[in-house]
Amino acid sequence: MKKIQTQNAPAAIGPYSQAIAAGSLLFTSGQIPLRPDGSLHEGGIEAQTQQVFDNLRAVIEAAGASLDQVVKTTVFLKDLQDFAAMNNVYAAAFGNHCPARSTVQVARLPRDVLVEIEAIVSLS
Repeated sequence: MKKIQTQNAPAAIGPYSQAIAAGSLLFTSGQIPLRPDGSLHEGGIEAQTQQVFDNLRAVIEAAGASLDQVVKTTVFLKDLQDFAAMNNVYAAAFGNHCPARSTVQVARLPRDVLVEIEAIVSLS
């Protein structure tokens, strides 16, 4: 296993890694809308989802991969009423690539953000 770390995404704020490469797979930790300096990206669901994708992209690229290699995501939303707006940003980030996805509403997310996304990526 190999720990993946980049300064182009927020540092882990606990005992975990931004991502772990294990064999031919990369597992990202859930990304929330923090800027690389650790400050919270305020704004609505679209702005927060865009920051999450900026973070995911940075972590995935640090492992030598791209969003085109994502095989599965899990999306955690504070409110499923935000699904359509989040999905517009999600679709733009992935383009024609459509990884498998689960989306759930949760009671609360770290820093009271609106969205968190984690990904599994093929490194082969």
